Amino acid sequence: MKISAYFYIILLVCLTACQEQTKPTPQVNKPNIIIFYADDMGFGDLAIQNPQSKIPTPNLDQLAKEGLLMTEAHSSSGVCTPSRYALLSGRYHWRDFNDIVHAMGESVFKENQVTLPRILNTNGYHTAAIGKWHLGWNWEAIRKKDFTQKVKAKHGKKEIEIWPAQAYDWDKSIPNGPLSIGFDSYFGDGTINFPPYTWIENDKVTEAPTLTLQHPKEDFALEGNWELRPGPAVKDWDFYKILPTVTRKAVTFIKNQEQAKEPFFLYMAFPSPHAPIIPNEEFRGKSNAGPYGDFVFQTDDAVGQILEALKAINADENTIVIFTSDNGSEHYAYSRIKNYDHDSSHPFRGVKRDVYEGGHHVPFIVKWPNHIKPGTKSNQLFSQIDLLNTLASITNSDLPKGFQHDSFNFSNVWLTNTDEPVRETIVHNTWASKYAIRKGDWLYINNKDGYHTRIPKWFEEGQRFKTAKDTVQLFNLKDDIGQNTNLASQFPEKVKELAAALGNEQEKETFEN
Repeated sequence: MKISAYFYIILLVCLTACQEQTKPTPQVNKPNIIIFYADDMGFGDLAIQNPQSKIPTPNLDQLAKEGLLMTEAHSSSGVCTPSRYALLSGRYHWRDFNDIVHAMGESVFKENQVTLPRILNTNGYHTAAIGKWHLGWNWEAIRKKDFTQKVKAKHGKKEIEIWPAQAYDWDKSIPNGPLSIGFDSYFGDGTINFPPYTWIENDKVTEAPTLTLQHPKEDFALEGNWELRPGPAVKDWDFYKILPTVTRKAVTFIKNQEQAKEPFFLYMAFPSPHAPIIPNEEFRGKSNAGPYGDFVFQTDDAVGQILEALKAINADENTIVIFTSDNGSEHYAYSRIKNYDHDSSHPFRGVKRDVYEGGHHVPFIVKWPNHIKPGTKSNQLFSQIDLLNTLASITNSDLPKGFQHDSFNFSNVWLTNTDEPVRETIVHNTWASKYAIRKGDWLYINNKDGYHTRIPKWFEEGQRFKTAKDTVQLFNLKDDIGQNTNLASQFPEKVKELAAALGNEQEKETFEN
């Protein structure tokens, strides 16, 4: 009996050991991902990187304290659509187009194009887009072809012809929207100042437009102009409800992930602080930079609400949170310098649309607890197009074989804060006629003028910049971050070197999928 007992004990130990050896190694859970994408928020608006800012941004400041602040981050363009395309595709926008998608415009994506949401979706992520889209839909697919009568509408001082609300079959699904590039779901108004003025859920409107909105008669924008394009709208569409509504939708989305088995990717594209500048009543007077400052403060509050929802489901420890903006602040930024002593572009030259730094040098914060060291900064040259490669690497997501793109992998910078350079150059562009290239401390612009946005006369008369004499521009940003002094005539060899580098980049073609 003793021998038998010993035998069974030894057998049990062996079996247990074998089970331990064959037990699969537990895998670290894939991190959730949230990208907060502000609309027209300038580098100088964030208090944590501009001590002179007149706008409190407590949630974003705290996010930076808990994560990594990248001080040399850039959007691909100085305007909305191209920057969004570049972020989601990992590809310089100017290889394909320069302009924005105009009212009721087509999608900018090619069929089956490689995108960040598609890559993550293939890797088991639940992908959602909430808020601003501005990348186009195939509206022609739902237009009634037997409806032939356009209507006249005012767009600024011009009179244009557009299709009225009755020209569309709003019961149909709208192709080539967010769902076509890898998002599982979408909710938003498309673009705050572009038609149709109604909510869109996934690929259908939630309420059919019945009238043509030309200009609101009441509740004018609190700063600047409405910037609205005429087009189909639902009755009593309330622009002031847009930011609160998409914020609530994002909070609900996060809460619904509490029991989810797969990780999520949320692309939260705010409609703010883009014009129309319309902070809700409870946020008015919360800044010292006028209604725009209050709108930035409300955007900061929206970020805080969504992050609180993340904590409520105990998901904040395993979520990569990114905050950035699609381009610099709108031209109303000049008036704020005069009226409130607040410079949204500080310390840079230029604003939205410009190829100067103020047009595309944007805030960028990334937080990932226990992976990214809190309170760190990086001055590595970084572009939003690098998000695709970086996040694919961190999540072990496969890129299609043979896929080539402009995106660089910054995972090592994020996780170790290394100073080892990843990018050697970066190309800046808004419109087809003007390009800039950055290499190290040097920046070259292939034009004597880096502006696109008109400068107010009062600012022009007292500005610090000398009138351009050379046909091109060269700046050393280490010594001259405000791009005050054109050095092109002093360093002709550097001009030649960077002009050649720009030409080489422009000649490359990386679109193989």
